[in-house]
Amino acid sequence: MKTVVGIGEALWDCLPEGRKFGGAPTNFAYHCGQFGLDSYAASAVGDDALGDEILEICHRVNQKVVIPKVPYETGTVQVTLDKNGIPQYDIKTGVAWDNIPYSEELAELARRTDAVCWGSLAQRSYVSRNTIRSFIEDMPKGTLKVFDINLRQNFFTKEVIESSLEMCNILKINDEELVMVSRVFGALPESDEDFDTIWQSIDFESKCRAILMKYNLRMLILTCGVNGSYVFTPDGEMSVQGTPKVEVADTVGAGDSFTATFVSSLLLGWTVKEAHERAVKVSAFVCTQHGAMPVIPEALK
Repeated sequence: MKTVVGIGEALWDCLPEGRKFGGAPTNFAYHCGQFGLDSYAASAVGDDALGDEILEICHRVNQKVVIPKVPYETGTVQVTLDKNGIPQYDIKTGVAWDNIPYSEELAELARRTDAVCWGSLAQRSYVSRNTIRSFIEDMPKGTLKVFDINLRQNFFTKEVIESSLEMCNILKINDEELVMVSRVFGALPESDEDFDTIWQSIDFESKCRAILMKYNLRMLILTCGVNGSYVFTPDGEMSVQGTPKVEVADTVGAGDSFTATFVSSLLLGWTVKEAHERAVKVSAFVCTQHGAMPVIPEALK
């Protein structure tokens, strides 16, 4: 059985209507597990009630974890709405997932992992950044190393992005993040123009292929919301899928389910096109459900 790991943040989104468990790595691992893979979520929580609740949720959904308790409070994100109803986020710093230790248990897991997924947010602190890097370095050669970039607020740097691009062999990025990364690397000037104007001014395929070749990636996945998604490979091929029209309950965890389905499908022997088609269908289904961890119907598995 193939082993997959999602490593990084585990936190609570504290919304006006109440708390919701968040964390892309756990969402990714949960969905990989639904495809029959041996999946683990790796993070850290505090020795507090919020940490206990995260571990209880993982236990309830049969999610395997390497999530130790550390002497920092469990991570939270305070979400408030401005006068126009636009959400504003305060992602607390110096919390448990900023301090994920690289233990022997985690090192042993790394040595038998077939695919790992991580993002930029959990690399905002040296401790967790070093743990993620150590985990990837200890993985066997030829494994899948997926950087699902997930840029959040100002919690990323050029150094973090570039080092992750050098470590990964699959990059998943969305259209807005592609513009942001282009700016970070100087490919686009700083501008006050709105996103649509900027997006129309760049050739996204050329940008994606440039990143693909520069970092010697196996593939680059670009998601563009309602405008579809693309998978680029070094042989010049491109898989294109439209975004299904569904009645959206919420989009929480949809992107993580896309990545998990795509990676799981590759590990199970599906082609890139087949993996892409299934990832689109599963993420569309997740959008029709409330919460990040719905049960995927057998027909989609």
